[in-house]
Amino acid sequence: MTKERRPLIVVFTSHWLTLAGVALTTLAALCWLFVLPVHIRGHVDNPYIGLLVFIFIPAVFFLGLALIPIGVVLGKSRIGAVFAEPSARSLAWRKLGVFVAVMTLVNIVIASQVTYRAVEHMETVQFCGQTCHAMKPEFTGHQQPPHQQVECVACHVAPGASGWLQSKMAGTRQLIEVMFNSYPHPIQSAIESNRMAASAVTCERCHARQFPIGPRLRVISKFKDDEMNTRTETVLMMLVGGGSREGIHGAHLGPGVRIRYAAQDRKRETIPWVEYRDPNGVIRTYLAADAKPEAIESLPVFEMQCVDCHNRAAHAFETAERALDRALATGELPSDLPWLKKTGLRLIQASYQTDAEAAREIPSRLGAFYSAKYPAISASRADAIRSAGEKLAQIYRTNVFPDLKVSWGTYPSNLGHTDAPGCFRCHDENHASADKKTISQDCNACHQTLAVEETSPAVLKTLGLEQ
Repeated sequence: MTKERRPLIVVFTSHWLTLAGVALTTLAALCWLFVLPVHIRGHVDNPYIGLLVFIFIPAVFFLGLALIPIGVVLGKSRIGAVFAEPSARSLAWRKLGVFVAVMTLVNIVIASQVTYRAVEHMETVQFCGQTCHAMKPEFTGHQQPPHQQVECVACHVAPGASGWLQSKMAGTRQLIEVMFNSYPHPIQSAIESNRMAASAVTCERCHARQFPIGPRLRVISKFKDDEMNTRTETVLMMLVGGGSREGIHGAHLGPGVRIRYAAQDRKRETIPWVEYRDPNGVIRTYLAADAKPEAIESLPVFEMQCVDCHNRAAHAFETAERALDRALATGELPSDLPWLKKTGLRLIQASYQTDAEAAREIPSRLGAFYSAKYPAISASRADAIRSAGEKLAQIYRTNVFPDLKVSWGTYPSNLGHTDAPGCFRCHDENHASADKKTISQDCNACHQTLAVEETSPAVLKTLGLEQ
C-alpha cells in the first residue's frame, strides 16, 4: 500500500532518461521564457546569440521531449511493480494520459513558436553570412546596393519543399566544411558551384522579362592618376530593350529566343560553343576559332539566364580603380588632394596579411606621403588626409579578405567588358557559324556612345547633368 501512495509523477519519472528529459525540457522552456522578447522581435544583433536563441534552445527542448516517453517505456516494469492491482494500474495510466494531453497542448504552443522562429532565423542574411557559413566576403558584398534587402534564400533556394530540403542538406555539408576548415579558399561563386536557383524562379520574381525597358543613360566617372586627379566622363545610352523589343535583354531573353552554350571552366569564362535560336525558330551554332568540335561533346552545356551576365548582382566586388573612382566621384574621397588617385591605388593594392594591418598601414602610409611631399597640405588638411586614409582602408576591407584568399579581381563581374571579358566571352568576332557568320562585337548593338573619357562632355551640359 505504501508504494501505491507514492506520487504518480514520481513513479512515471523514476527512470533516469525520463528525469533527464524533464530537466532538459524545463531548462529549455525557462530559457525560452527568458528570451521571449527576442523571439517576438525575431532578430538579434549578435549572430552567435541568434544561434543560441533560435537553434540551440529549441534543439534542447525537443531532445528533452523525446527522452521523456522513452524513459517511461523503459521504466514500465517499475510502474507495474508499484501498481500491482489492474484497476490501480489502469487508473494510473489514465491520469498519465490526462497529464500528457495537457502538457502536449502547452508544448505545442512553445514548440510552434521555437520551430517557426528557428526556421525563420535560418533564412536570414545574418544566419547565412555570419552564423552558419564562413561567408564574410559574400555577406559584406550583400550589404551593398541594389539587393541588400533581398534574403539569401530568395536566390539560393528553389521554391517548394524539395528546394528547401536540398538547401538544408547543402547547408549541413557546408557547416561541416566550416567546422573542419575544409571549404575552398576563396569560396566558390554561385556559378562555379551551381548554388544559384534558376532565374525564372529568382530574378524574374521582380524583373519580369516580358516587360520592355527603355534606353538608360549611364555616366561613368573616372579620375586620372595625375597630380590634379583630373575627372573625365564617359556617357553611354544603354539599349536595354526587353520583351519583344531588341536591345540587350530582347536579343538574349526575348520571346522565342533561346541561347545555349558550352563552358570549358567552372567560372564559365571560356565559352567555345554557342547555339542561338531566334524568335522564328531558326537555330544557328557558333564555334570558337580554336575549338575542336569533338572536344565540345564532353563539355557541360548551360541555357543562358540572367546570372550569366548579372553574376554579381547581390555580391558585388569592385576593382581597385573602379572603387577609387566611385569614392572620388561621390565626394567620399577629396579629389582636390594631389595625387590621391595614384597614391591611394598603390596603397589599397599593396599586400597586407590581415585586415588589422591594412586598417593601420593604409592611413599611416597616406599620411606619411603627404608629410614628405606636401608638408603644407599635411599641416593644413590633416583631418581630410586622415579621413581619406580611413576611407581607403574601408574600400580595402570591403573588397579584399586575406584570410579567405580573396583579392582584387577574385570575383569578376560579367556585366560589361572593361574589367573582365564579360560580354566578349561570346561577342568577340571569333565565334563563327558554318556559313561564316560571327557573333557581333558591334558597340552600337548594346549602347550608343555619347562621350568617351571627356573632361566636360557637351551632352551632360545639354542634359543639365554637368558635374
